Amino acid sequence: MTDAESLGWWGVPIAVLGGALRGGTPFLLVSAGECLTEKSGKTNLGLEGVLLIGAMTAYAVSVNTGNPWAGLLAAGMAGMVLGFIHAVLAQQPKVNDIAAGIAMIIFGSGLAFFFGKAYIQPVAEQLPGIEFGWWSSHPAIRSALRICPLFFFGVAVVFLMQWFFESTRWGLFVRAVGDKPDAARAMGISVWGVRTCSIMAGSFLAGLAGAYLSLYYPGSWTEKISGGQGMIAVALVIFARWNPVGCLWASLLFGGAQALGPALQSVGISSYYYLFNASPYILTLLVMVLTCTNKKQLAGQPGALGASS
Repeated sequence: MTDAESLGWWGVPIAVLGGALRGGTPFLLVSAGECLTEKSGKTNLGLEGVLLIGAMTAYAVSVNTGNPWAGLLAAGMAGMVLGFIHAVLAQQPKVNDIAAGIAMIIFGSGLAFFFGKAYIQPVAEQLPGIEFGWWSSHPAIRSALRICPLFFFGVAVVFLMQWFFESTRWGLFVRAVGDKPDAARAMGISVWGVRTCSIMAGSFLAGLAGAYLSLYYPGSWTEKISGGQGMIAVALVIFARWNPVGCLWASLLFGGAQALGPALQSVGISSYYYLFNASPYILTLLVMVLTCTNKKQLAGQPGALGASS
């Protein structure tokens, strides 16, 4: 009998809560990064490749140095490098964001798979977790309430990003470039510079999300570790209506959905196990269907999003 089973049906909401916090953290980081990128008027579909290169880089550095925090920083820097390449490609005349993003998925995943072959077997030092379930003697509750510091970092990032967009001059520049690039250019704002910085900062966060996957949850390096989360992040941002704090709630929803299948299996419901496991992807599809509209743009959507440079 597993820990969740010993709690009976009480184990289901506890498992979903734990999944929302653990599984929602990478969604939170990568969607916050994509929100910043899209606010500047560009879409970075290549974040899937950034997640993979971040996961591999973090794991490799942790294996070689024994320091997971060094791996975390290295993952963010690797993400910024790929972000810069994407920014240069996506801002060439008549280049489509989606095509550039697909190219970056292939490039980033190819690099990660090539250099990551040597790190599939070695065991890396993992990021620590904070024990918020210390008050309970039950292992399932203690496990559900063991939270990585990166979750709190992600929460801080989305609230700071909200303040940044609403109350700072640089945030105004990002919104101006994302809504009316020609008007921003006439005001003397460097559209290329603002978008490049936004894409690089967003890719830095996606690199951290990759590090979380390999150094905390699930805590290993494999070639399938990202599970499409980089592409799901695009749907998350649309679902959140390009609101950073909205990305937090959307990420917790998707993280909880990801944990639903294993939670129900723990109480004997296994008939639709694979369907429940597919719930994040079903949610993504629903978001895309529900946001299809004949209107010119959705509420909150940056005006220049999807336009070629």
